[in-house]
Amino acid sequence: MGKIEAMQETSDEMLMAAYAAGDASAFEALYARHQAGLYRFVRRLLGPALAAQTDEVFQDTWLRVIHARERWQPQGASFRTWLYTLANHRVIDLWRRSGREVSLNLDDEAAPWEPDGARAWQQWPAPASAAPHSEELAFWRRAGERLLQCLDELPLPQRSAFLLHHDDGLPLDDVARALEVGFETAKTRLRYAMSKLRTCMGAYLAPLQRGTE
Repeated sequence: MGKIEAMQETSDEMLMAAYAAGDASAFEALYARHQAGLYRFVRRLLGPALAAQTDEVFQDTWLRVIHARERWQPQGASFRTWLYTLANHRVIDLWRRSGREVSLNLDDEAAPWEPDGARAWQQWPAPASAAPHSEELAFWRRAGERLLQCLDELPLPQRSAFLLHHDDGLPLDDVARALEVGFETAKTRLRYAMSKLRTCMGAYLAPLQRGTE
């Protein structure tokens, strides 16, 4: 097995330890493994208003990895969780510098709302039909576009929780570690996010009214 193949089988934590010991190729392997997911997370977390800063935040996150390599310790969190923690810190800093309010206090939250049409999403067509109709394909294209718009309307802490859990696949306890909050706080943020997204999606996308075929 060559060195490249061996690195593909190596854990993030072992690669980071190797990089801290001076193996630059270990960093290259980490970067290749996580660059796409991290860039997507940063871009969606910043939203359209700050999209122009995506490259800056992405690159600065990796610079922080480089600068912290000699003192990095897992301490119960995976490398991936730590990486997203660094990115989340950088996004919060950028939001605050841009004059946007970032409330991290759940006491400021109102209860999730349920207006008329909020449950329309329950009647949407199945997205994995074996032979989807053209109107269903158009519906799901609109749904994808609308989901991104609805994500942009979430408060930053809730958007972070949703993206980490549902987009990047982190377990809820890792989401809590990445956001540096308690498990119940992360769970509550995710619950608010899901409620608001369902409301937003259901209110703007009526279910298909399919006629008799």
